[in-house]
Parts: sequence; C-alpha cells; structure tokens
Amino acid sequence: MPQIRHEPVAPTRTQWLDSGATIDAHRHDEHQIVYAGRGVLAVTTDAGSWIAPATRAIWVPAGTVHAHQAHGALELHLVGLPATENPLGLDAPTVLAVGPLLRELIVAHTRTPEDGSPERARLRAVLIDQLRASPQQPLRLPTPVSPVLRALCDILCADPADGRTLTELGREVGASDRTLSRLFRRDLGMTFPQWRTQLRLHHALVLLAERTPVTTVAHRCGWSSASAFIDVFRRTFGHTPGSTAEPARPYAGRADGPGVVRARTGRDGPARS
Repeated sequence: MPQIRHEPVAPTRTQWLDSGATIDAHRHDEHQIVYAGRGVLAVTTDAGSWIAPATRAIWVPAGTVHAHQAHGALELHLVGLPATENPLGLDAPTVLAVGPLLRELIVAHTRTPEDGSPERARLRAVLIDQLRASPQQPLRLPTPVSPVLRALCDILCADPADGRTLTELGREVGASDRTLSRLFRRDLGMTFPQWRTQLRLHHALVLLAERTPVTTVAHRCGWSSASAFIDVFRRTFGHTPGSTAEPARPYAGRADGPGVVRARTGRDGPARS
C-alpha cells in the first residue's frame, strides 16, 4: 500500500461514497468502527480483507494501515475511539454483528457533531455497551504469503466459480494437495473449503451491491443452485441475498447534517476518512 497517510484522529461522521469509490491506505492513532448503513464496504490490509453488508460493522484497531472500497452507493458511518478505549479488547480488524439497536445508535452518533452535551455522552455510552455485546463474525479473507498458495488463490480470485478440487488446482501450481492443505491451515488459519467459501461470499456481496440478480450471483460464485447459495448466505449473514441488493435511496433525498460528508470518485481522486 504506497503513500500511506497518517491521520492521528479517527473521525466520527457519516460519509457518502459512490459505487467503486476508494479511500486510500491510511492509519489512525485511534480505533475506529466502520459501518455501511447502505451498500457493501470492503476494508483491506496487508493481512487480508474484510467485507461487510448493512448487518455488519468492521473494527479497525489503532495503528492499522487500511484502505476502503465502496460496492454500491455506500452510506459510510465512522466512529472514532481513543486508543486507550478498547471495549472489544481486539488488536486485529474484526467483523461485528450489527443488530437494529446498534445500527440506530451508530447512525445517530455519526450524523451529529461532537458537542460535549450530556445527551451525546449518554448516547455514546449506550453505543459502547452495545459494541461490547456485539458477536464477532468470521468473515475475514486472509491474504496468502506462500508463493504457491498465492498462485492458487489468485486463480480462484479471478474466477470464484472455478470448481476444481485441491488436487486439480495443485497440479496447475505444482504442489500436492497435502502440501496445500497444510499451507492453508498454517498460513491462513482455515481449510481450503472454508477459504473458498469465504471468497465466494465476498464476491457475492460485491455482485449483489451492483444489483446483480441472485441467480446470476449464485452461478458466478460457484454454487450449484440459487437455493444452495441463499441457504449459505442466510446462515452466514442472517438475511437473504435480496436484502443486500435492495435499491439505494437517491442522493437528492438524503438530508445532510453537520456531521455528514459527501465524497465521489473520479476527478477528485480517492476519498478520505
């Protein structure tokens, strides 16, 4: 990640990003909760990528070099926390479940500026309490380090629907299935089937955010049928794929408050967080 920006304070605000917009590599001296109220958000570090629809948030610890990408029109909510305040006790990026109450707390907290009022302090205290109770979700897609494992993963990233077995893929990259299985467990902390499922779910979220029909998503991501895909998706995210792909509200209909920032792609370059 070249040209890493250092921004000591992790901002607390709402930010709108067009589909495909990026926030380039940067780090804060504070922790940050990153939540997509609309669209799908991807957070990438050297160690891997984390992706979250509107039922998930991503915890980014202080000092973590990370970049963001928007899939679909993204309503991005950022909550900064002092480095001394770690209600989750986490030192690595983590996906968290976001229930209805936590969602509303994050939205309310990020759409108004800090004013030092007792009301805002109480809102923040309840938000922190809800974060402590938020279940962690195993939705990380780790980045391989081993050259042979990276070659295999690159093949599947290019075509998540590739249904070849580990033995067949091993022939292409010049390694046995036993060696590859060992590398998956040692380097990535998961089995090959687990990694491939994570990859397919990540790819599915991106396609759904782009309004791709569910049946097409299932086919492109390697599921045998739409029903099989829906079953895995529901068990993983707690809702159906159609909920992720719902139409975004038009920009003109959004009420911008003092804590809201609009950011677009293209001529203005990457957005900032």
